[in-house]
Amino acid sequence: MSDSVVLDVVLRPATESDAPRLAATIAAAFAQYRGKLVPESGAFGETASGIAAELAKGAGAIVAERNGEMLGCVMAKVLEGDLYFGRLSVMPEARGLGLAKRLVDAVEADARVRGLAGVRLGVRVVLTENQRFFQSLGYAEISREAHPGFDYPTSINMRKILG
Repeated sequence: MSDSVVLDVVLRPATESDAPRLAATIAAAFAQYRGKLVPESGAFGETASGIAAELAKGAGAIVAERNGEMLGCVMAKVLEGDLYFGRLSVMPEARGLGLAKRLVDAVEADARVRGLAGVRLGVRVVLTENQRFFQSLGYAEISREAHPGFDYPTSINMRKILG
């Protein structure tokens, strides 16, 4: 894809009416992990109605789109004085354009506007490439936790302190 394609991508806050497309984008982006994560990713349980309910309760989302086509998204909510983000999703055909970084940058900008101290995320222990990506953006491990029913850590919590 050309540079103009990257420049044509617009980031904007999601609305409740975006919920069906958010759910579809998350499902498409996480499809590569189906059957590879134990336990299975909660992303597979996301529904349009569930996302709309989260947005109605004050959670946020940012979408990346080009000509009305959603290419990526990220969900966010305030957690323990930080902005927590999850479901960072980029459509397979839009990967390699730097959209994940742009979405994370947008979450960090939102956290700064809100006057929050940091940004947090969770990443699976087995997804070492994703861990390296977040480390390259300044995130550091703060703890590990086990999903219910597991006696070993399955997830890593990471945080970036905003300056």
